Amino acid sequence: MATVAHCLYCFETLAAHLDNREGLTLKEVETLYKEYLQESEDASSSGNKAESLEKRIPALQRVVGSNSSESSSSSTPASGSTMSLATETAATSTDSLPDAETEVITESPLFVTWNTVSPRTGHTSLRGCIGTFESQELGEGLASYAITSAIQDMRFDPISKRELPSLEVAVTLLTNFEDCDDPMDWEIGTHGLRISFTDRGRRYGATYLPDVALEQGWTKEETLVSLMRKAGWTGRKDKWQSVDLKVVRYQGKKKSLQYPEYKRWRDWVDARNEDEA
Repeated sequence: MATVAHCLYCFETLAAHLDNREGLTLKEVETLYKEYLQESEDASSSGNKAESLEKRIPALQRVVGSNSSESSSSSTPASGSTMSLATETAATSTDSLPDAETEVITESPLFVTWNTVSPRTGHTSLRGCIGTFESQELGEGLASYAITSAIQDMRFDPISKRELPSLEVAVTLLTNFEDCDDPMDWEIGTHGLRISFTDRGRRYGATYLPDVALEQGWTKEETLVSLMRKAGWTGRKDKWQSVDLKVVRYQGKKKSLQYPEYKRWRDWVDARNEDEA
């Protein structure tokens, strides 16, 4: 499935393009992100230990005070009381951290989506989305479509550098392509759709990713009609069933990330590089 590292890589590629600098490779991003997670885990573990120690000190003081006032024949030795204080809160397991998946994907059909995030409501608005149904080596494919979807989606103006802080990126890796005998043979929220058809001598085609129908609150029929409109079809809405639709359903493994998360990671990378210089 798509990972946080894939999203970081898309942001890194776009930011580097807009800054006219050389960006990190996907392999470098993945390696650095693992180190970033490990360092965050270590810091969290240290914080838990410090917090645990702070909680223990008053109890330890009570134990010491109690023992100093008791006779030497006390049936509860001090060591017996402090043993229960030695139990530490377990550190967060790497299994619970993002991208701890064991599955490794090196090639896949993919789409890169850029959204604008409202600072007031958190609502997202589409800013660009382009991808391919041809399997891509992820390092090359993600870099290519991160730029293409940001600056070559003809529905929008190219994304500018000043827009970066307001952006969210979503990476979707496509899987499980299946021909549908019936245009309705798919599930909202599970399947994306790729349609193709010919009407009045003209060929049409378009796709919606798996999350589109669910996010828009559409029925299956509304989704299909909207997708036909996206392809450029201008026929009557109530006549859509007269068109011989070829429908392919597929699934998508999606991950999304907003700019502040990329910025925190990138600042960590820069600080790390300065320390090593």
